[in-house]
Amino acid sequence: MGELRGTHVPVLLERCLELLAPALGQNRRTVHVDATLGLAGHAEAVLAAHPNTVLIGLDRDTEALAHARVRLARFADRIHLEHAVYDELPDVLHRLGYPTIDGILFDLGVSSLQLDAPDRGFAYAQDAPLDMRMDQTRGVTAEEVVNTYGHPELARVLRVYGEEKFAGKIASAIIRERERAPITSSARLAELVRESIPAPARRTGGHPAKRTFQALRIEVNRELAVLETALPAALDKLAVGGRMVVLSYHSLEDRLTKQALADRVRSKGPVDLPVELPGSGPTFRLLSRGAELPGEAEVAANPRAASVRLRAAERLDPEAAQQGRTDRERYRRRVKAMHQPGTGSPESGSDPRSAQGDDNGTDDEGEGT
Repeated sequence: MGELRGTHVPVLLERCLELLAPALGQNRRTVHVDATLGLAGHAEAVLAAHPNTVLIGLDRDTEALAHARVRLARFADRIHLEHAVYDELPDVLHRLGYPTIDGILFDLGVSSLQLDAPDRGFAYAQDAPLDMRMDQTRGVTAEEVVNTYGHPELARVLRVYGEEKFAGKIASAIIRERERAPITSSARLAELVRESIPAPARRTGGHPAKRTFQALRIEVNRELAVLETALPAALDKLAVGGRMVVLSYHSLEDRLTKQALADRVRSKGPVDLPVELPGSGPTFRLLSRGAELPGEAEVAANPRAASVRLRAAERLDPEAAQQGRTDRERYRRRVKAMHQPGTGSPESGSDPRSAQGDDNGTDDEGEGT
């Protein structure tokens, strides 16, 4: 395996532990999934904090799994480390015999190991073969993408996955270069990108090749397609009271996460009915208002946390959720009736605030940041 390459500082570690604690800190065996195990910083902290918790760690990177196995050796009797992508979670749980889980963490994007290993080709600041596969045992490489995709397809990848304004210019430069010789070096690709972007645009926004390398990495690893499948599957596997925490590092990941959660926290019943129909209410509640951002201290200690966005949710008990919403509807009807001709008023002694199920919160309220 060799020595660990790179420095690993778990992002938003304390906040992740805080959010997962109510689901994992039970007087029974609980099951937590680290869907992006990496170098196991978050996983180690969860296992140390919750001695009744069994960990299922997934990662497509065999080198990361090897390091994680060493790091978590003292917890060997309650860990399952699996070489798998997170959209394979249902199959992994079925094989291991866990019908439901209590917690799951997605720490998306590229890991410290992959960024800091020069031979992996993820970093635009280091010269390396254009690989960019998180799982080096399968799949196409970034070299294959830049040397075989046509101009429209290559420009689409850069524009959609990298949100690159100069996608067409960069794609044209890549195609001209590869007609002379195949592009095999990350340094050469970074140089081509820099030369394709107008000088004024190169002066802001960080390294000019940042968005292109992000786009190629997403395309090579099918990150967004996998995430779009994995998030609903993970939510389906959470038990009542179970919690999911997602750490995203760019707007595309965060948008998919927001959409997956929004689908579960809103009612699916007709809006004009006075009460919630059975089975049409929300099945999850959000644990924070919008996406949580890192604090200054977090970014100072770990600069790679600067772009992180955290979202989290908890599965509701459907019967309790149904009763709560019914109570709130009754309260709203009472308030509405008070303002109709011939009905009581606040002065008549009917104080709506004393009604059961006082509406002091909404489904999109959370536990705070």
